[in-house]
Amino acid sequence: MNYDMGARLERIERRIADGPYAPTWQSLSGWELPRWYRDAKLGMFIHWGVYSVPAFGSEWYSRNMYIKDSAAYRHHIEHYGPHAEFGYKDFIDRFRGERFDADEWMDLARESGAKYVVPVAEHHDGFAMYDCGLSRYTSVNMGPRRDVIGELFDAALARGLQPCASTHRLEHWFFMGRGREFDSDISAHSRPGELYWPSLTPDPSFTDPDCAAEPPRDFLDDWLIRTCDFIDRYMPRLLYFDWWIHHRSAKERLRKIAAYYYNTAAARGCEVVINYKYDAFALGTATLDLERGRCADAKPFFWQACTSTSRSAWGYVEGAEYKSAGELVCALVDVVSKNGCMLLNIGPKADGTIAEPDVRILRELGAWLRVNGESVYGASPWKVCAEGSAGAREGQFADSEPVHYTCADIRYCVNNGCIYATPLAASPDGEYLLSAFALPQDIDAAQGFVGIVAGVECLAGAPLSWERGHDGLRIRCGYTGALPPVFRISAA
Repeated sequence: MNYDMGARLERIERRIADGPYAPTWQSLSGWELPRWYRDAKLGMFIHWGVYSVPAFGSEWYSRNMYIKDSAAYRHHIEHYGPHAEFGYKDFIDRFRGERFDADEWMDLARESGAKYVVPVAEHHDGFAMYDCGLSRYTSVNMGPRRDVIGELFDAALARGLQPCASTHRLEHWFFMGRGREFDSDISAHSRPGELYWPSLTPDPSFTDPDCAAEPPRDFLDDWLIRTCDFIDRYMPRLLYFDWWIHHRSAKERLRKIAAYYYNTAAARGCEVVINYKYDAFALGTATLDLERGRCADAKPFFWQACTSTSRSAWGYVEGAEYKSAGELVCALVDVVSKNGCMLLNIGPKADGTIAEPDVRILRELGAWLRVNGESVYGASPWKVCAEGSAGAREGQFADSEPVHYTCADIRYCVNNGCIYATPLAASPDGEYLLSAFALPQDIDAAQGFVGIVAGVECLAGAPLSWERGHDGLRIRCGYTGALPPVFRISAA
């Protein structure tokens, strides 16, 4: 590292001391969820980096290629040669992004209906996609030779989108450490200031938040400094962290990062958000993110589900299996009904183009939102969030297989004084039964709607008729669209 770490740390401490937030959970609990984020409901995640060059397996190629006898290890030798002769760093020259166009990407984000965009500023591989003055391994100095994050932020702001970013820097300390176990280029390029630093091999229990494995102190300080430097340079409206920040060794600096970020935002008049996983933050000091997961019911706190158009990868890989737009519409509706928002990822190709399946999915999603957006943007959970037998299970990594919904699986939310009901599949005979609107036998014990229904409309404009009985609100509708219909129910 060729910078004065001590001076940088002192500057961070001064910023923290001068602001309203201190690096304690008690102080950080004074943070308030921004209205823009609560109302946005849909964001676009973007995983683009050096890992898009091999485009094999997943964006974890930089780790897996150094795990001996893994599929990525064998693939690497077959296509690029021995690891000592061609390592991960050698992909950088092939990562040119010659067709990258930030305006085109952000036009697509706006067309998809996303309200905030979260490009990855630095993934586990340690290559910064922004103008980082603390490392020479950046997209400005190498590869595309462009400030990718800066260009995307400018294009996002020009379109009224909230510019956000994720940083996965902390995981870099162990990410390529397995390359020390055999003859590779890791050991020769893992000194401070080099791409692979420190590339250690932690104890197998390193996923345990209280395990003994931890990064060197200077790496932790460098992580703190880099993160605060990124905040100063780009002022992201949302800062997304990946999983390893839940480890005990990260906690002190994590609280400092949060205080620094919130204080900087307050000084600049910005409302900002931090995303975290597991219980890395105290509840109420930032926003919980469930990776490829959902909540089974409505939560009293706001949360985020992040998922990808690809079923197995976040970065672009050859031969990926993609989800359908219908599956993602259902996921979005389900999340919103349970007091959440959805961050949907795409993985562009190494040349900077976006794969055709991603473009198609985002456009179909956006077309649905242009018709039905009032049931999503700014919506809140109703007192009944869902009915039906099908539902995603609680927790992370639960979307490897699609959930098979029927027209009896309905999600509810409220907005603009109306209740919105979305069956997660179109009815084959055009008939829908909303049990939550059953005329109550005992009004004092009723769980659903006990008021007067004044009218029912299909947001897509399809003709319908309705009647309310003791079994529910029965709607007969001529909707023929491929994606779920939405019914707006007004009360007297």
